[in-house]
Amino acid sequence: MAGQLGFADHVVSGGRSRRKDHLSQIAGLICWDEIAALLRALRPGRMGRPPYPPLVLFKALLLQRWYTLSDEALEDALCDRLSFRHFVGLALEEAVPDASTLCRFRTDLARQELGEALFAAVMRGLDAQGLVVRQGTLIDASLIAAAVAEPRRQPGGGTSPVDPEARWAKKGSKAVFGYKLHIAVDQGSGLVRAARLTDARIADCTIGPGLVQGDEAAVYADMAYDNAVMRTRLEGGGIANAVMARPNRYHPLSDEAKARNNLIGRVRGRVEAVFGTLKRSYRRNRLIYNGLARNQLDLLLTLLAMNLKRARVLRCC
Repeated sequence: MAGQLGFADHVVSGGRSRRKDHLSQIAGLICWDEIAALLRALRPGRMGRPPYPPLVLFKALLLQRWYTLSDEALEDALCDRLSFRHFVGLALEEAVPDASTLCRFRTDLARQELGEALFAAVMRGLDAQGLVVRQGTLIDASLIAAAVAEPRRQPGGGTSPVDPEARWAKKGSKAVFGYKLHIAVDQGSGLVRAARLTDARIADCTIGPGLVQGDEAAVYADMAYDNAVMRTRLEGGGIANAVMARPNRYHPLSDEAKARNNLIGRVRGRVEAVFGTLKRSYRRNRLIYNGLARNQLDLLLTLLAMNLKRARVLRCC
């Protein structure tokens, strides 16, 4: 049965287990029972023939992100690498899920909208290990280009028939056709506590208040989040307001406000490292799917994989 390793597997993997490789360390970070329970919402008949336990396929998707593999390359790697089999829970004599099975599983996850629930479950597991510091939350957003070719810009924007949910947005002097990723990062650990994907036109300040976790000591954000809704949210929660002040034509910033913004910027700017890792190391400088739901799932799984890898480093320190 998939997920149960036999005697031969433990004999072959014994030396590797004693060395505490990265995958075994990650596997031991959390209890996977809650993840498995959430995945029971998926229909076993769609998991391939024979059906694979959803947790096996879920862990395979994590491997896909850590090692930047296509579905076909992931299938080959599961055949060839004992450490991969051990991590997902496949015995030596068991067949591995093929590329089409992995693709169907990912599609089912998006259809059932399980991304946020799975992300939250993993974060609860990491929090139970004492890895979430709650010293502060860093909130920011970043534009990510759509997978499709850019349509011709028209007055009011312009859309693509292939991905009608993607939109044009401008950042500085550069226009981007795609989506916007909004994240909340734990200041002390660097773990992403929440994430939401929207079309590129959605203003940062619209999503920002919903990313406040409610248990942090302070919230750090740039001046795009400085509005009455955010101020009320922080004041109501007894959370220190470390949002950079926004000037306007009638109220320019005082020297004191500028100095405050500079101090906040030194802390808030650390969130850029998360976006940098996502776009460079995990190759999400451009999205790889069409549609909001599929890209939302992909980014949540990728951020979840980043959190697990980061948590392993934190535990080893």
